[in-house]
Amino acid sequence: MSPELISILVLVVVFVIATTRSVNMGALAFAAAFGVGTLVADLDADGIFAGFPGDLFVVLVGVTYLFAIARANGTTDWLVHAAVRLVRGRVALIPWVMFALTGALTAIGAVSPAAVAIVAPVALSFATRYSISPLLMGTMVVHGAQAGGFSPISIYGSIVNGIVEREKLPGSEIGLFLASLVANLLIAAVLFAVLGGRKLWARGAVTPEGDGAPGKTGTGTTGSDTGTGTGTGTSAGTGGTAPTAVAVRSDRETGGAEGTGVRLTPARVATLVALVALVVAVLGFDLDAGLTAVTLAVVLSTAWPDDSRRAVGEIAWSTVLLICGVLTYVGVLEEMGTITWAGEGVGGIGVPLLAAVLLCYIGAIVSAFASSVGIMGALIPLAVPFLAQGEIGAVGMVAALAVSATVVDVSPFSTNGALVLAAAPDVDRDRFFRQLMVYGGIVVAAVPALAWLVLVVPGFG
Repeated sequence: MSPELISILVLVVVFVIATTRSVNMGALAFAAAFGVGTLVADLDADGIFAGFPGDLFVVLVGVTYLFAIARANGTTDWLVHAAVRLVRGRVALIPWVMFALTGALTAIGAVSPAAVAIVAPVALSFATRYSISPLLMGTMVVHGAQAGGFSPISIYGSIVNGIVEREKLPGSEIGLFLASLVANLLIAAVLFAVLGGRKLWARGAVTPEGDGAPGKTGTGTTGSDTGTGTGTGTSAGTGGTAPTAVAVRSDRETGGAEGTGVRLTPARVATLVALVALVVAVLGFDLDAGLTAVTLAVVLSTAWPDDSRRAVGEIAWSTVLLICGVLTYVGVLEEMGTITWAGEGVGGIGVPLLAAVLLCYIGAIVSAFASSVGIMGALIPLAVPFLAQGEIGAVGMVAALAVSATVVDVSPFSTNGALVLAAAPDVDRDRFFRQLMVYGGIVVAAVPALAWLVLVVPGFG
């Protein structure tokens, strides 16, 4: 049995054990990386640790640390309150606002994980407060980021168009952008309909918490409606607006005829400034999101230790272990050449259309665990030989690879999916992880075939 096949079978065993024995998959993956790397790939410790995602580790820790402080001092409450007022109480519009916001950030040049790191914590805090499915809100954020991710001035778009130019393939910058935009928009529409969007529309306009008239709940509903969210920790009879596990300061101010509102205390103002500083630092100065978030969190902790005392304990450590372990094992696979081995095997198939769909599936499967742009950089050159035969359109093939390799970023093992999982407050994290994993599996199974059918089979380009 070849070393590459052994490494793939070990990965399957890791998934089976983690699923059936409830062992943290990251810990299993670290053990697998050690065993396969040492016994099969003849790697030393440095070679194994070369795949450890140090940058993602810092991003996960830094962002969850900063937003744990924001939750503790009530800043996220204030942001949620402001968002409801911005859309005039139409809670159903908020998922689309988050979709558009992350799409705009990536379209103008933000790296997709940076945009998700900025938007996801606020979006998921809103989902918790108003009993929106965290799966709906999280996937809307990720798909929004990918919707704008291939604009001609975006990071992903610039990289892929550069690869196409280097390989001397025909390309279409606008076609690539529109393919990703339309694909993610359609997926988002389906998710909105399936995961409770219609009930959100039926709920109508709500009153932000603290602004309601006497006798009304924070969402303007009465009775035992608990909304459509899963695992949010809401209790019946509250309209799904007050998570029982949230512990924030209750500073309020009188708002005259409009009732009461969440007050901007000095700690909250400083936290809002920190969040704006994070956006400016990442988007304006291209600073690392994780290191910037850690630095800002430390400044806030030093100034207001009482509000942030519990923040370190609320960092999503189990998620950090999970993601870092799995990605370290994927790094061992890359070091062994397993991914290249699989891609070259597909590229050697004599039937161009079959090779095209298999490359789309390899891009989707590998990208669910590794760098989306990295896998495209590897697969596009592998497609050159059969693209040269003229039976497959280069523009459609590149667009299909781009869509297949990025829509799967909802997987909890990808950077964006991991950020969503880590940012979700007051949810059953194991259940949310399973939901993201199942949804990611559905996307991996369905989207490459659909992208191939729509973009490759007609022969665009």
